[in-house]
Amino acid sequence: MTEFNIQRLPFQRDAVDTWARDDTRHTNWPVVYVIEGSTQRTSPGLYVGETVNAASRMRQHLAGSKRHEALESIRVVVDHTFNKSVCLDLESHLIRWFSGDGRYRILNGNDGLTDAQYYDRDLYRESFRDVFEALRAEGLFSRSIPQIENSDLFKLSPFKALTDDQGVAIMDILEGLLDDLHDPSARSTLVVQGNPGTGKTIIAIFLMKLLADIRDYQDHDGVEPDSMFSEFFVPENRELLKSLRMALVIPQQSLRESVKKVFKKTPKLNAGMVMSPFQLGESDDEFDLVLVDETHRLGQRANQASGVQNKKFRDINAALFGEDDPTYTQLDWIKARSRHQLLLVDGEQSVRPHDLSPSALDAEVRAAKDAHRFFRLTTQMRVRAGADYVEFIRALLREEAPVLPDLGEYELRLFDDLGEMREAIRYKDAEVGLSRLVAGYAWDWVSKKNPDEFDIELDGERLRWNGTDKDWINSPGALEEVGSIHTVQGYDLNYAGVIIGPDLRVDATTGRIVADRESYRDKKGKENTGHLKNSFGDDDLLTFIRNIYGVLLTRGMRGTYVYVCDPALRKRLAAAFRS
Repeated sequence: MTEFNIQRLPFQRDAVDTWARDDTRHTNWPVVYVIEGSTQRTSPGLYVGETVNAASRMRQHLAGSKRHEALESIRVVVDHTFNKSVCLDLESHLIRWFSGDGRYRILNGNDGLTDAQYYDRDLYRESFRDVFEALRAEGLFSRSIPQIENSDLFKLSPFKALTDDQGVAIMDILEGLLDDLHDPSARSTLVVQGNPGTGKTIIAIFLMKLLADIRDYQDHDGVEPDSMFSEFFVPENRELLKSLRMALVIPQQSLRESVKKVFKKTPKLNAGMVMSPFQLGESDDEFDLVLVDETHRLGQRANQASGVQNKKFRDINAALFGEDDPTYTQLDWIKARSRHQLLLVDGEQSVRPHDLSPSALDAEVRAAKDAHRFFRLTTQMRVRAGADYVEFIRALLREEAPVLPDLGEYELRLFDDLGEMREAIRYKDAEVGLSRLVAGYAWDWVSKKNPDEFDIELDGERLRWNGTDKDWINSPGALEEVGSIHTVQGYDLNYAGVIIGPDLRVDATTGRIVADRESYRDKKGKENTGHLKNSFGDDDLLTFIRNIYGVLLTRGMRGTYVYVCDPALRKRLAAAFRS
């Protein structure tokens, strides 16, 4: 449809002045441009913009903060069919693709990327891929679009076109937080609640980059007046945020390491801002704002994963509160170390007894609602079948006999043979990438100590658990391994092949879905510890196991494949999947 060309010139004033005289479209036509730093540098910068007066905008960049970034060359995408809406959309796509590629540090601010509708949008978006390939041919991209869009750098990037409810939530959070920061003695707790796939992690990352951009904003930095967050880029907020100290706490090690990689590539953020609860508790710093992803996975005073962590828990309690009172939790550490907190929660993703208790989470939600600091996310971003699919899965695990919603092109399949599901996952990985087998914790991790041994043997198939607990999904051997809840919570897959183990079955006497305590092999997952000390019953274990499978069955963006060990449960799911 489009007939674009890419014009290249040096990032120099005389070159821009000469170029401006070559064509009237250089001073009066909507275009998209890329300003690139030298690839000879360790971490070259790159800026993507759109404008209706390219020459004037380049002069502004040459006079503004971009001149300090060792930028060398400009590429301008010119097309006689472009209009303002097309350029805003192409700019948004290029920013996201460059950010996900990871070759450059993206110098753009985070004032809100567009995802607006406009005439012939689908046709234009097809042409964006041609622009991408032209830029890739010139060496600006190192990977293909599918490779980029399957990467954590892309999925966890702060450069996102937000859903409506994400945009509203961030707008309201900003207003509330800035209001709270005006009073140096004020303390506040804000809560964002959302089901799997609603973008809670994105809210945290996006907000930190946005706050840093508002803090460092200079008057000559261009912010589109009609951008979603333009009203916050004012001198008063810059002054208010000038000494802002913030951190992001992520309890799960794997997700934490992935987010650190994103922060390392993002100007104004750094990997040191991403911490474990223990690191924050041991820190000597006082923070203005601490954001907590997966708050439901914070721990309480219970038997920890190691003796070292048990000692750390006691020491941190004593340092912060003068005593090791067992009622103190990691959330108490965070509140002691920060004036303001943003908690991102989903109570139905707690998977171990030493996770924060439901009553503690409920108390935070109630208090946030009373203070008008509670925000809910509802739009499903991960699963293409939408929020109805997520609720269907959760209701099915709760035995509520839900009716299967219209899944559209989403692929939900039940397999009777594990070998067939394994082959289907391999096929999908070859086709679209990022397809993995995952399972409930119903088999011992024998291969951890004996790498030549197998952990799961079913239907003639022999499988091993994840060979690493850091960024397993992207590790070299992941396709031939099986991931556990601890390696996939918080991540997206294109296709998830879920093995529902013998830890979840139908009781032959009652006909109810029950937990099989003997088959559940996560020792930390069934200890009489935390808020369930001396009272950890089978119903409590069932809640955790249901939550685990609720997470696993909602990882797949394009589809979910299911294999069930218990024949009676398999029969029940088969009937539900046909409903």
